[in-house]
Amino acid sequence: MKKCGWGMGAEVGIGEMYGKPVLVFGCGNTLFGDDGFGPAVIEHLLEHYRLPEDVVAMDVGTGIRNILFDLLLFPSKPVCIFVVDAVCLPSRTAGEIFELEIDQIPALKVHDFSLHQFPSVNLLRELQESAGVKVRILAVQAGSIPEEVGPGMSSEVTAAVPAACTWLLEQIGGMQ
Repeated sequence: MKKCGWGMGAEVGIGEMYGKPVLVFGCGNTLFGDDGFGPAVIEHLLEHYRLPEDVVAMDVGTGIRNILFDLLLFPSKPVCIFVVDAVCLPSRTAGEIFELEIDQIPALKVHDFSLHQFPSVNLLRELQESAGVKVRILAVQAGSIPEEVGPGMSSEVTAAVPAACTWLLEQIGGMQ
């Protein structure tokens, strides 16, 4: 069972998240350097903050595509989904956090299903345009994502984890 929770960060099953209005998904593989940013943000969020009861934060690792597909089929849709992940863009500085629109997802992320399993643009677009779900993507500029197993994030990306949590909490608070 992946770490998932609301309130004080209780361990819950994936089925319990369906029907919640706000979902926060941390994407990435902790065995590949800065790609572990999404899971690290969820861990920090659940260990240091109390989330509202109607918010679920979940480390989805590399399995978000299946969850998004299930959400499309589930009769009750969330109001908003936050996706937290690492990207590599030449114009950004390692550790910089920023919001991306669905159409701004780097092509390498869109097609990189073997390592990151980042949600397909089509699933995200379908949730937003057809199902009326607001999709927000919080990204960090990766400093290093190795091609072979290499756990441990760079100091720049590690330092960005608390700022990402603050950003998420501000956005969630603005929805209440």
